[in-house]
Amino acid sequence: MGIDEIIFDMDTEYSNRIQEQSGVRPLSTVIKTLAVLDVLASSPRGMRLQEVAAAMNLSRPTAYQRLLTLIEAGWVEQDEEMRYRLSMHSCRFAAAALEQADLGARVQPVLETLVAKVKETASVAVLDKGLPFVVARVDSESLLRAEQKIGTTFELEGSASGRILTAFADANTLARLRQNGDKLAAEDILAEARANGYAISSGYTHSGVIAIAAPIFDIRGKCFATLSLVMPETRFELENFKQPLLDAAAAITSIQQGGPSVR
Repeated sequence: MGIDEIIFDMDTEYSNRIQEQSGVRPLSTVIKTLAVLDVLASSPRGMRLQEVAAAMNLSRPTAYQRLLTLIEAGWVEQDEEMRYRLSMHSCRFAAAALEQADLGARVQPVLETLVAKVKETASVAVLDKGLPFVVARVDSESLLRAEQKIGTTFELEGSASGRILTAFADANTLARLRQNGDKLAAEDILAEARANGYAISSGYTHSGVIAIAAPIFDIRGKCFATLSLVMPETRFELENFKQPLLDAAAAITSIQQGGPSVR
């Protein structure tokens, strides 16, 4: 076991012990207020007060209080149409989160090289609240292409990224996914993904679109992200995309594990 793993285990053990001994619990009011950010992030144009209240099953005064709190904290702003939206302040935290997860600018050249080679959209996804969540992408220049915006989430069962994150999940992560109640792909599909080193989407979640994904591993050998290619189904040929995808995923894994960045 390396020093990083020892420190990580000590930190986790210490945090759990403090919580057990002190009876400290998360602040529910803070959690409820921060939940407004998730609701606003799901809207491409921002939301009016009544829309936020309805989406969260809140009274208008309660919804307004939470929005006002987030405005004061700099997370939310109002546009000229009186819609509430996320402020640009959140971009700084998004960039910091990517860097702290080692998924920042260092992986961008890998995505760009992959897209230049296969002419299809590439993206990186991680687990967020039990679902694959796109955190980085490079679009192809094709007029007919599959859109995968940053922030897009997928289901675990049918998506290529969901199948990879499930197939290569450690025991604790897999237990949490099952506890969440989300439907997972059948074990034979997951076993095939582990054996092949990649997974292909089911095709039924987005008609006419198909994706292929491969795992990305961190310094502890844990699959914490996926690299995927997504394209119109009419252009999918496994042998054209499999090896470039696997090579690119291996390159990102090497970066995560301390190897040189791609230039």
